[in-house]
Amino acid sequence: MFKLIRILVKILIVIIPLLISVAYFTLVERKVLAAFQRRKGPNVVGVYGLLQPLADGFKLLIKESVIPSSSNKFLFIASPILTFVISLLGWGVIPFSEYSVIAELNLSLLYILAISSLGVYGIILSGWSSNSKYAFLGALRSTAQMVSYEVSMGFIVLTIVLICGTFDLMHITAFQKLFWFVIPLAPLAIIFFISALAETNRHPFDLPEAEAELVSGYNVEYSAMSFALFSLGEYANMLLMCSLNAILFFGGANNFFFIPAFIIFSIKICFFVILFIWMRAALPRYRYDQLMVLGWKIFLPVSLAYLIITAGVLLAFNKCPF
Repeated sequence: MFKLIRILVKILIVIIPLLISVAYFTLVERKVLAAFQRRKGPNVVGVYGLLQPLADGFKLLIKESVIPSSSNKFLFIASPILTFVISLLGWGVIPFSEYSVIAELNLSLLYILAISSLGVYGIILSGWSSNSKYAFLGALRSTAQMVSYEVSMGFIVLTIVLICGTFDLMHITAFQKLFWFVIPLAPLAIIFFISALAETNRHPFDLPEAEAELVSGYNVEYSAMSFALFSLGEYANMLLMCSLNAILFFGGANNFFFIPAFIIFSIKICFFVILFIWMRAALPRYRYDQLMVLGWKIFLPVSLAYLIITAGVLLAFNKCPF
């Protein structure tokens, strides 16, 4: 009983700050976009608009949820819940410091890849259950996009696993105490970041939510809290990808002089959050054929070639860990 309570407390210690971070991610995004466009962002609710995310959440909570009469009602309701829950599961193995992790798994990196691939099901079910051609087309686009870019991300992860000899994120973080992987693997770091944008359906790869043609894509029929769950899941996935970028290429939660590891890790995540927002402010949307060409004809061959070259170099110097 005591062990169960301790596990629940550890989960709440991660989940509650995560949900607060997701809420204020939206505020930071609106403020940064406003700065890029030389206008004011939210500044009415609370001091400097700091209570705006709480007001938005309360508004969605009290709104009536509309369910289309021709939809599959069970799947329509279950899809946003599934998307939201899956977006939280990946955080169970993220090391926030040397000793701070909910579940230390030997295959934690493989677990995150498996969980991220499950996110496709919530999106495809929401598009199909809505019984709307716009929602279904947006879900198909999102599924094809996420599957396409997961392949190159998988090869990049394998390259890092080949160097470290482990799937454990704690050991990968410890391996980078002397130097970060972004130095020898700079092209892979760039490809991984761009693939993370595509994986989370963010600019310039927000084709599933193209307002001009699909009227917001797979979530077009959703409102109130069901829409809020999709939004929370999307932003939680973005934060997860930011943390993976920080762990795999920028040393993760390693101490820096006397600064605690958790603060260093948070700063790195914030850096990638700003980059995500910057891409939205600066770049136009890709065409869908360009999106697929980039994933299959550029990123996939480059990441595969890097994997083969890395394996060859390690074997040549007799440093292969396997």
